[in-house]
Amino acid sequence: MIVSQNLTKRYGEKTVVDDLSFTVRPGAVTGFLGPNGAGKSTTMRMLVGLDRPTRGEITIGGRRYQDLPDPVRHLGVMLDARSANPGRTALNHLLVVGETHGIGRARAHEVLEMVGLGAVADKRAGGFSLGMSQRLGIATALIGDPTTLVLDEPVNGLDPDGVLWLRHLLVRLAVEGRTVFLSSHLMSELSLIAEDLVVIGQGRLLASGTVDDVIESVAPQTTRVVTPDAGRLADAAQNKGIDVRRADDDTLFISGCTAREVGIIAAAEGVTLYELVTERASLEEAFMHITRNAVEYTSHEEVAA
Repeated sequence: MIVSQNLTKRYGEKTVVDDLSFTVRPGAVTGFLGPNGAGKSTTMRMLVGLDRPTRGEITIGGRRYQDLPDPVRHLGVMLDARSANPGRTALNHLLVVGETHGIGRARAHEVLEMVGLGAVADKRAGGFSLGMSQRLGIATALIGDPTTLVLDEPVNGLDPDGVLWLRHLLVRLAVEGRTVFLSSHLMSELSLIAEDLVVIGQGRLLASGTVDDVIESVAPQTTRVVTPDAGRLADAAQNKGIDVRRADDDTLFISGCTAREVGIIAAAEGVTLYELVTERASLEEAFMHITRNAVEYTSHEEVAA
């Protein structure tokens, strides 16, 4: 489990992370979202002790990273896919990391196979594509078989096959009970694998909770109904205190209840239904709504729009 409590980081007069508190639970993939400049990278750097908080703390399993007796077995982290020494082979890079924690050659080979780099174990990291570097970074994060995994933009540079592989890997690790915390700008991908979200902007917490709860908080789901008896169904729903908006003679948008509940009302009234569809905002739409007043870098075209 990762817990941030009143985490604050200032550089001179600029506050980059501002009284940030959240929890990342084990057994789930948690997406860490925010516009550019939101403070995500600084938060992750404080998590692994690369930056010192001005105030507050962020811990793994109740301890600061620098207090962990065997860090790579507790926390696997990738903040920069290109961090490996370009002159070292993939295998040698992992052997060097493993040597500091008594992890041997067998585990290095195991994680290289796990991330699909077994065939290039003896190739220098400097010749790797971005996607291959991402895989090596993930292998490095996994070498200690950690209980917590933190990845910054791990999908960048991966081809479709690589994206699918990573999706399955992260879900499997979460199912095993590990804490999985990753940042990404690819909302469509996060919507497929994340159960929880932490959304920040200008260093402050904007939203947290399950994906469904975060989306529902800004854009409650709506049920679209097409029926020749729109007027009768609208009256029945409104009599129950349900919000109904009529789009045309046959189409209603009903908020505040599920499609199942709408179907029950329709059946009780003897109303024929042609369509009954639950609609909700996408994660991207919810993100744009949540962060609309916390975007630090905006183009002139976006301002004009």
